[in-house]
Amino acid sequence: MSRTKALRLALAGATMLAAGAVAITPASAQVGQASLRGTITASADNPVVEVTAVEVATGIRRTVAAGPDGSYNFASLRAGTYRLEIKLQNGTRNSDNFTLNVGQTAGLDIDLTEVSAGAPADGQAPAGDIADGSQGAPEGDVIVTGSRIRSLAGGQVGINITTRLIEQLPQVNRNFLAFADLAPGVRFIESADGSSRIQGGAQGSNSVNVFIDGVSQKDYVLRGGLTGQDSSPGNPFPQLAIGEYQVISSNYKAEFDQVGSVAITANTKSGTNEFHGEGFFDYTDQSLRDRRPTEIYPNKIPKVETTDKQFGVALGGPIVKDVAHFFVTYEGKRRDTPVDILPGNGIAVDSLPAQYRDLFGSYSSNFKQDLYFGKIDITPTDGDLIEFTGKYRDESGYQISNGIAAYSTATLNSVEEIRGTARWQHTTDNWINDFRVGYEDVSWSPRPATDGIGQQFRRSDVNGSSINTYDLFRIGGGLNFQDKGQTGWTVQNDFTWTGFEGHTIKAGVKSKWVKLNTLEQNLLNPLYSYDLNLPTADGFNDEIPYQLQFGAVGDLGDPRIRSKNWQLGLYLQDDWDVTDRLTLNLGLRWDYERTPAFLNYVTPDEDLAAISPENYPNLINADYDINDYISNGNNRKAFKGAWQPRLGFTYRFDDAGRFSVFGGYGRSYDRNQFDFLQQELATGRFQRRTFLFQNADTQNPCLPTNPVCIPWDPVYLTEEGRQQLAAAGTAGGREFRFINNDLKVPYSDQFSLGLRGRFNPVELEVGYTRIVSKDGFVYLMGNRRPDGSFFAPSPTTGAPQGPGNFSPAGYGAIIIGDNGLETKADSAYFKLTKSYSASSPWSLDATYTYTEAEDNRPNGDQAAYFLLDFPSASDYPFVRSGAVPRHRFVVAGSVDLPIDMSISAKFQIESPTYLRTIVDRSDPYERAVVGAEAFGLGDRWGRRQLDLAITKYVPLNFLYDQARVRFRLDIINAMNDRNYVDFNNSPDDATRDAGSPSIYRERSTYSIGGNPPRTVKLSAGFSF
Repeated sequence: MSRTKALRLALAGATMLAAGAVAITPASAQVGQASLRGTITASADNPVVEVTAVEVATGIRRTVAAGPDGSYNFASLRAGTYRLEIKLQNGTRNSDNFTLNVGQTAGLDIDLTEVSAGAPADGQAPAGDIADGSQGAPEGDVIVTGSRIRSLAGGQVGINITTRLIEQLPQVNRNFLAFADLAPGVRFIESADGSSRIQGGAQGSNSVNVFIDGVSQKDYVLRGGLTGQDSSPGNPFPQLAIGEYQVISSNYKAEFDQVGSVAITANTKSGTNEFHGEGFFDYTDQSLRDRRPTEIYPNKIPKVETTDKQFGVALGGPIVKDVAHFFVTYEGKRRDTPVDILPGNGIAVDSLPAQYRDLFGSYSSNFKQDLYFGKIDITPTDGDLIEFTGKYRDESGYQISNGIAAYSTATLNSVEEIRGTARWQHTTDNWINDFRVGYEDVSWSPRPATDGIGQQFRRSDVNGSSINTYDLFRIGGGLNFQDKGQTGWTVQNDFTWTGFEGHTIKAGVKSKWVKLNTLEQNLLNPLYSYDLNLPTADGFNDEIPYQLQFGAVGDLGDPRIRSKNWQLGLYLQDDWDVTDRLTLNLGLRWDYERTPAFLNYVTPDEDLAAISPENYPNLINADYDINDYISNGNNRKAFKGAWQPRLGFTYRFDDAGRFSVFGGYGRSYDRNQFDFLQQELATGRFQRRTFLFQNADTQNPCLPTNPVCIPWDPVYLTEEGRQQLAAAGTAGGREFRFINNDLKVPYSDQFSLGLRGRFNPVELEVGYTRIVSKDGFVYLMGNRRPDGSFFAPSPTTGAPQGPGNFSPAGYGAIIIGDNGLETKADSAYFKLTKSYSASSPWSLDATYTYTEAEDNRPNGDQAAYFLLDFPSASDYPFVRSGAVPRHRFVVAGSVDLPIDMSISAKFQIESPTYLRTIVDRSDPYERAVVGAEAFGLGDRWGRRQLDLAITKYVPLNFLYDQARVRFRLDIINAMNDRNYVDFNNSPDDATRDAGSPSIYRERSTYSIGGNPPRTVKLSAGFSF
């Protein structure tokens, strides 16, 4: 049997396994692939027979038959540089080289009947010189395509980040996602501990998804969006391996799954027909940066140790020329990062007792990461492409962030990730099949750096009838002890059919078997909480806590929670060229997931007894039915309603497609993070014991009738005392988690409308988007008072008090899980793009976004999902969102200079943070969510940063034709803007004193969080 025949038989078997139908096999061109279609006009006596797209670097060829009218359609091509070979009935014509970007849907029409002397129609390629006679052009005659490829992008809103931008733009951390914020409505946010995240609009980072080589990197357990990014300073992928990527902030096509806000699709580099390699070393330390404000105010101190070393190598080349290639890369990171430990809400350190003052100041956290990636591609025939990729990630560190938690509370961080994918793409004249098998194994396992008891101090500011409560600081042992991750296999098949004129029909199926696991023992070190408003002899209460929390293994089984999930996704997409000016993108997607740990869960008898009407009558008249949250193992069903229409259109006003109007509507379902769902099981297996102490809480005193409300005894500071408490009560005060049996899946509805115009060499886009997300997961307070109510006046202040102290006898609080988080964001944006080319060696990308957003979170934390202040999520008012700035402008550009130099820059500016907090008032009697914009820099902006980079290349032609050394200087935050992150959030604070020198909305500390001072980074590299 021939090799080609064997491949086709195997492909047929794979396709039948993946689908089971004919005609429309559930499959499609993969996420992130480019496509190119158009019409080639030739003379009637010498028509176009077939068109071949040749990838210049690798020699990979894809051939399609031309239609009777000269139409052609390459539905799935890797991003890269191509040329077209146009086979005529007599002779062959060749185009010059042109570039297709990742995810680009491009159109290119060519008229071979025009002579080169004639000016080409804008948007069409001039035909070049025509040979004499009627036999057509000679072999090798070049058709100049220029830069006139038109966009058929439809309703999606976003941007392409090219290899040029990744390599040239200044940055400090080598996270390839750092430039995603050039897309409208997207932010790349860095924290003080070095961790980073992508955020789209008003939604949380868990609604983001990243696809690398068409494979989802979604984190199913944690909230970082993609695996390994929850609280990690590490990079998700080696930047040397990324060719380019596309950022879509709304209205993606049906191929995209498990995403509610931003979808990012990246393609990795491949080896070529020539050996190429490169290496780099980046370095900066405290001597290369300005002082941070906390190293100047209130007293000048030595700079905190800061070291950042990043290094890497890459090599690619042929295994067999035009047939097989390889690419491998490694990147490492070693960092010591300064952080600021300061009291909450701007309270002055000098106002605290002397024994605590040394806990505050500037410290350093450290981090180590190693990243590996490898890829082999094989093209055994002109119609087949086989790829194998693998990634390994390993990181560790001593991690702590800016905030109120002392250095002793730090976490020993650990992340390990293994991924591998095998892919087979088969191409014929009018269909493409893409079959893929993937494996992943990811673990995230932080541990406390210090063991021992923890102490947390709370303060309440009482101003007349208003009360604002906040945590002041925390000391002692760490609390973060977890081990969570996901392991599993993915099989997906994508099919594209181009056999119907004017249609590119895509269909796909993805099935995933993934084992999710969590181990959460966060209170192995006990935590004692103190009310500083409690009167004491020295005026600072650190003797009598109002609450003790500690964890212990329960009687309900293994504390490690496991769930063997199954996911299924199906989609159908038709990109329909209705006319030569109107293109419709019509898609429909359906997703399904089974989570056995949730579906098969049976509420323990002990829990049922504790909340029964006999033992806890408070729920008889409650405003919710606890039976909706009680599971018998058979009354929960996996959500089957995730139907997601994805519709878009482009209408071109002129034949050349220079001006167009576009728009779209799409619904996109995400998923409920397993970290939310597993808590229902985990609270019974590793139990959080909570005990309250009498007469120690001035705001919400516990009732002595509650078995866990007891007199304080210093013996409870010891392990023996805590064991006495655990043995004394029915359950030692452990909490409950109950989740709604009819739990839905969060989703977003996305609308877009805009105009695009091409004014060579500049492209402009102006548009409007509306994104509404609903059914986000929340945990609510399930306790109720004896009469079933939620609020009652506090006996000490008269302000509203929740039912937190009215738990079932001998137990902690009832916490119920449900849907209810909502966000709404309306954005208008303007985008300008000028692409780099050899003939015009400069680039510019600029985006301005105006956003009006609101949500029903209790504060400005985009990750908040504990809503314990009101009876239900619907009782939280919609307030301007604190997760997204009202105004944001970002611009980036680069230019080549003489003597082999280049300069690049990135500038970003946004409006101030919107502060939100909850205030209780006795007159008027209310609990209110209060918000206001913080005072920014000069009262005009909240964050501003200008980054610069200068690169000098030194050719080494005597070694190798393309060998060169590069030296680079990055200046991060060149203007040394001080982008403060802490603001006074006490709405009734209008008085400055020594203990609290700021008032509401003012900067409360000198901390700049993850915003760097002016920093110089030195780099050197070699490439050939």
